[in-house]
Formats: sequence, C-alpha cells, structure tokens
Amino acid sequence: MTTHVPRAAPGTPSPQVRTRSLPWDFTGAGGHRLSGRLELPVDGEPTAIALYAHCFTCGKDGLAAARTARLLAQRSTAVLRFDFTGVGGSEGEFADTDFSGNVADLVCAAAALTERLRPPTLLVGHSLGGAAVLAAAHRVPGVRAVATIGAPSHPAHLRRHFSPADRERIRRDGVAEVTLAGRPFRVGEGLLRDVVEQPQRELIASLPVPLLVLHSPDDRLVDPSQAREIHDAAGDGASLVWLHGADHLLTDRADAERAAQLISSWAAPLLAAPG
Repeated sequence: MTTHVPRAAPGTPSPQVRTRSLPWDFTGAGGHRLSGRLELPVDGEPTAIALYAHCFTCGKDGLAAARTARLLAQRSTAVLRFDFTGVGGSEGEFADTDFSGNVADLVCAAAALTERLRPPTLLVGHSLGGAAVLAAAHRVPGVRAVATIGAPSHPAHLRRHFSPADRERIRRDGVAEVTLAGRPFRVGEGLLRDVVEQPQRELIASLPVPLLVLHSPDDRLVDPSQAREIHDAAGDGASLVWLHGADHLLTDRADAERAAQLISSWAAPLLAAPG
C-alpha cells in the first residue's frame, strides 16, 4: 500500500510537546557505556515502548531523533533513543564501529529496556538507523512493528557518501579522517566492508512483523527509489507513505510531527493487540 500525505500549510501552529526525559545509559555490544535518553509521557503510564535508531553520525540529540521521540511520547509511547558506540555521549571509537555493531547495540538496548522497564514492541529508525532496525527486528523478542524514515534499502548505500579518494585512503591506511555532514570523523575500513556484506534484502523479505516506510519524494540524500525497494521486498506486510515537502533530516518541526503522528496512528492497533 502506498499513501501520499501532504505537508501542513505554512504557519500551522505546533502543539506544545510536554514529556519527561530521563538519562538511560546501558552497556553496548562492545562493552562500552552507551548514552541514552528515555522519553516518557508526562501523565500516566506509557501504552507502548519504542526503540529509536538515529541516522548515520547524527546522534540521539539530533533534531529528527529528539523531536520524533518527544512527539511519540506525547502520544503515550515511551521512547529510548541512544548514541551508537563512538557517537555523541557514548564511549568507544567511531573508527572501530560498523553497521553490524550498530545492530548489536540495538539488541543490547532492547535487552536493557526489557530488564529495567519492559520489552520494546516498536522499532523506529531514521536513515541508516532505519536499515539497522530492519536488520535488528529478527533479534528483538516481542517486537510487533517496525517503522523507517528515509532509510536506504541496503546499508551499502552509505558508501556513496564517501568520495573515491576517501574510500581509497581508508582502504590504503585502514582508517582515515573524512568530512561527513560538515564534521570530521575517523572512519575505518571495516565499516565500508561490513555494509556491503549485509544480507539486508533477505532480512527485509523475511521481516516477521508489519512495516511502515516513510520517505520524502524530495529526499536528496537517500533516493526515494530506495523506499520502493524496501516496500516491495517486504511484501504485503508493508505500507509506504510519502512525506511530501520534507527534507532527509526532518529539519522542519512540522515534518517531524507528521512522521511521529503517522507512526503512532499506524502502530497503535498493532501494539494494542493481545500478545
């Protein structure tokens, strides 16, 4: 199923988002302390628990992650967002990380939620984080729904963001400093090799739960054709919704609100069904 959702008219007022935000650190797959934040509804107990994976190098406090988590929490879904190993406030070296490690960190985050609160039933991922939740869904007991925002159909798409010269320096030296989104990062050869080796299409095709694919037809970083590939690979259990007018990073608050509302409305009957 494919749906088109228009953007709100300019000047449309945004509701005041009120949530409780708590530090939530836990141990990641590599033994490092990972920095997380749990977003909770202000009033009452959450009706669902979600786990949010941020985009490549963005971190848990990026606009899309923070806004989407808070808006979902306003709609009674508690959300854990965290920095992957080597990013933001988390320990570890970014140069030593790869896509498989991000997936493993998600599994550890789910285990921490299960131990300290209750198992997450919704996985949400933005961009490369979307690819990560698609890969992690098979390894998270109790998950009932997965939603992606601007995700590539395969993590190997990440290689396109490195110039041929950067890829050659990384290959030659094993690790090299490159500029990503205007910031310097030390990137290891393992990352570029690991993304290519992922069986992503097989994982999407065998996804055990319903999938919501959100993508902007105006996305200039991850081509909209990637969303169609995910949707088609997932088959009858997937829904594709176009976020007209949004950019890849959901830098406009109204676009983050729209994404959160769509995810919440779509997931509500799935998460409320008897286990």
